[in-house]
Amino acid sequence: MAITIELPREIEQQLQSQWTDLARHALEGLVTEAFRQGKLSSHEVALALGMGSRREAMAFLSERGAYPGYDLEELEEDRRTIERTMKPKAS
Repeated sequence: MAITIELPREIEQQLQSQWTDLARHALEGLVTEAFRQGKLSSHEVALALGMGSRREAMAFLSERGAYPGYDLEELEEDRRTIERTMKPKAS
């Protein structure tokens, strides 16, 4: 599907000077926002952007601050879980 976006010429030129592939940047913005709103999964993000894996999409979304529900508190909880599960069991 092709989507056309109408911009005033000056704005198009300004953005084009900052982002050489304006169409790709627009696609990435659309897909990122759709993910934030729960319209797309990380797997669908990977497909839409031609990425090889969901992990790649997760990294992409994380770079844009869009990977959901993973804050410092959850990271600490995961760290504790890993420590607990990796401890040798007493015999």
